[in-house]
Amino acid sequence: MFSSLKLELGALIVIATAIAFAMCWFLLKFGWSGWIAMPVALIVALGITYYFSRGLTARLRQLRDAAEAMAGGDYTVRVPMDESSHDEVGQLARSFNEMAAELQHADQTRRDLIANVSHELRTPVSALQAQVENMADGVTDPTPANLESILDQTQRLTDLIAFLLDLSRMEAGAASLEIERFNFADFLDDTIEPLELADGGHAHDIHVRVNDDIEMEGDQDRLRQLFTNIIGNALKHSPDGTTVLVEVHEDVGHGTVVTNVVNFGSRIAPEIRSDIFRRFVKGKSGPGTESGGTGLGLSIARWAAQLHGGTVRVVDDVRGADFEIVLPKHHDAGESES
Repeated sequence: MFSSLKLELGALIVIATAIAFAMCWFLLKFGWSGWIAMPVALIVALGITYYFSRGLTARLRQLRDAAEAMAGGDYTVRVPMDESSHDEVGQLARSFNEMAAELQHADQTRRDLIANVSHELRTPVSALQAQVENMADGVTDPTPANLESILDQTQRLTDLIAFLLDLSRMEAGAASLEIERFNFADFLDDTIEPLELADGGHAHDIHVRVNDDIEMEGDQDRLRQLFTNIIGNALKHSPDGTTVLVEVHEDVGHGTVVTNVVNFGSRIAPEIRSDIFRRFVKGKSGPGTESGGTGLGLSIARWAAQLHGGTVRVVDDVRGADFEIVLPKHHDAGESES
């Protein structure tokens, strides 16, 4: 009935006092002695206060029991509450349940992290062990092709370790930026060149549309992580022999540089567009595509964009999957730190 616990307690005290006063007056009116009427009225007032205060303290006991269960590692516990309750205890119960849900999600994320990292490490390590054992036993020869396969597995391990280091920096919030001014077209050329070399025999065509006069400020190493992961993701999920388009334009009104990375043909359903930026979430593979990777690339890309005060998201595009990267032209230290 009340929006404040103080009002509830005040109303309870007023009601109990009024009842005690009325009862004492009636007892005295009917000839009872004051030494008897006063204690009886006080006992009745205390009984009324105790009875109605149980509703207030019961919710606090539930909070105590839930907190003890959570301290024991049970993050599924929730405090039963009335949605119509708007006092401090009701607000505390709602906040507690929200905290419990976040802790449960964090605990599940931690479990998934351990499971995914174990799986990602086991696969290349097992492949390396098998290949080296075969060479040691003389089953296979150390031909350039076999050595290249071993090199691919070691590179996968190196990439995973680098991603995990970036993830730890992201969790710790430790990310110093070395800001410099650079030409965006030259930056893209330097970023795309190793991707084209690594693309190998997939015969993808990376088509870039960017004006040569676009200048911006930022940390080129972090931004290279961002664009390498986004463009590399587009290549992985594009059928062999198709085109990946990188379109860049300057939004003068907002002072930003907008880049759209489009791989034609594939689509991303609206309901999963935010999920793919979560850690260890891998996109589905289609014919002629490969998922590969660790499931960390897009989360690292979003982190790098946020460090610069920018965003990366999937937007509607009839041509296919379109990742839109929006970055401010001029670096704002306060905005990136927030």
